[in-house]
Amino acid sequence: MLQTLQIKNFALIEQLNIDFSEGFSIITGETGAGKSILLGALGLVLGNRADLTSLKNKEKKCVIEAYFKIKNYSLSDFFTQNDLDYDDVTIIRREILPSGKSRAFVNDSPVNLQKLQQLGNYLIDIHSQHQTRELSDESYQKQLLDAIADNANVLKDYKSQLKAYKQLEATLAKAQEDKSNLVKEQDYNAFLLEELETAKLKAGEQEEMEAELEKLSNVEFIKESVAKVLAIASEEQIGVVQNLKEVKNVLQKISSFSEEYNQLHERVSSVLIEFDDITNELSQSSDSLIDDPEQLEQVNQKLQLIYTLQKKHQVTTVEELMTIQEVLKEKVSYSEDLDTLIEELTIKIEGAREQLNETAETISEKRREAVPVLTEKITELLALQGMPNARLKFEVTISDSYYADGKDNVVLLFSANKGTDFGTFKKVASGGEMSRVMLSVKAVLAEYSNLPTIIFDEIDTGVSGEISNKMGDIMKAMSKNMQVFAITHLPQIAGKGDTHYKVFKTTEGDNTVSELKLLSQDERVNEIAEMLSGKDISETALTHARELLK
Repeated sequence: MLQTLQIKNFALIEQLNIDFSEGFSIITGETGAGKSILLGALGLVLGNRADLTSLKNKEKKCVIEAYFKIKNYSLSDFFTQNDLDYDDVTIIRREILPSGKSRAFVNDSPVNLQKLQQLGNYLIDIHSQHQTRELSDESYQKQLLDAIADNANVLKDYKSQLKAYKQLEATLAKAQEDKSNLVKEQDYNAFLLEELETAKLKAGEQEEMEAELEKLSNVEFIKESVAKVLAIASEEQIGVVQNLKEVKNVLQKISSFSEEYNQLHERVSSVLIEFDDITNELSQSSDSLIDDPEQLEQVNQKLQLIYTLQKKHQVTTVEELMTIQEVLKEKVSYSEDLDTLIEELTIKIEGAREQLNETAETISEKRREAVPVLTEKITELLALQGMPNARLKFEVTISDSYYADGKDNVVLLFSANKGTDFGTFKKVASGGEMSRVMLSVKAVLAEYSNLPTIIFDEIDTGVSGEISNKMGDIMKAMSKNMQVFAITHLPQIAGKGDTHYKVFKTTEGDNTVSELKLLSQDERVNEIAEMLSGKDISETALTHARELLK
């Protein structure tokens, strides 16, 4: 229940600190006194969006705090799931800064508006006048039936199944689209793949073949040059090898005279060994050099093929061509696998559809079973409110479509009087009839929900006299199980309250503020008498007010 409300610098309220009690609370006040401001402040606490117009003093921040006693409402799981500190008396604070920024806190932990709205749904139902027309909305009608049918768990299963079903359908649609696109590209991809596979590409072969081509293209010149080098190296009298041997022999003779000569001798010996290796390799290379036009042509053709493929695929290396080859192989293979995938998905979707249909049928059956229970309870309450001949009928039909809350189409039909045909609720119900039906609905829902608090904002619009008296009785009965507020202009309802608060405005100079105060018994008598007769309160009105309070 809402225990305390503190408001600073909001609209016409400079500062307000008010405690509320359990049971049935009445809020009255003249039009424009600030009742809507109270609801606006509560709306901010429950997650409504705010702006700078909310600030009375634009240079100071607005702070609204609401204290809720939630010990008996099994909300600890919500706090755990949302990583919030639980407290039996939970404090929700909303701040609006002069910059326009807004902050929200639950037990001093910062939260976003979405989380605040989710928590608010467990705490308060604020029923404003315009919400009476919710009854004409099909989704709201389903919610009514689901509350009576206790469909919460089965609806949770349905939504989970629907999500999985839609994911399967999306996957199938993607696979079918891929298949359609790949069919168009299949022949071309297969051709490109075959072309690359025929080339038998190997990493690094382009560089090797380019070197081989260069070598084969210059065989004669290379052989001539190698022969010349070998001749210089191996000439019997003046060849490099012979001269190096001579140098080595001379140094060997003096190597024992000093370490310096010995090192020079060793270095020349190393040079001689290295030069011998060079001449041997040149000799072998010369022997292997063959003028082979056929090999030259093969290398040239392979290189030209590589260059052509690189140009076609807009790359510069064999490695990139090999990567493209793998991608093409995957595409061709994927196209072949898609038929299998599509077949598997089709089977899964059929199974998911059957499961979804079974769950939707369960929801529908439970709704149909709830219809007589709900209509009986509502018609009983309508009879108490002066509508003994009112009749409601919920038509529940299952469709081929999958909605977020099942497969049902629901239509609420209404007849207010004997001898009149049923018509859709929004077309045949008057404003006063809508108000009485909605109050009856809320009273029935109070039996099936564990909501701590409900606020009726002038639900008595369009009714008066004895009918309003009966509406007050219904709200009074609801307050035995939950905290009920009624913002009203009717003295008959005001007299039913356990506590009575008055909203009023005061003006000092150029400053106008709204205030809220708890009325004493005598003040209640005067307030209700004023509601009966206006500012000039008569003794008759006072007597009538006392009677209403009894």
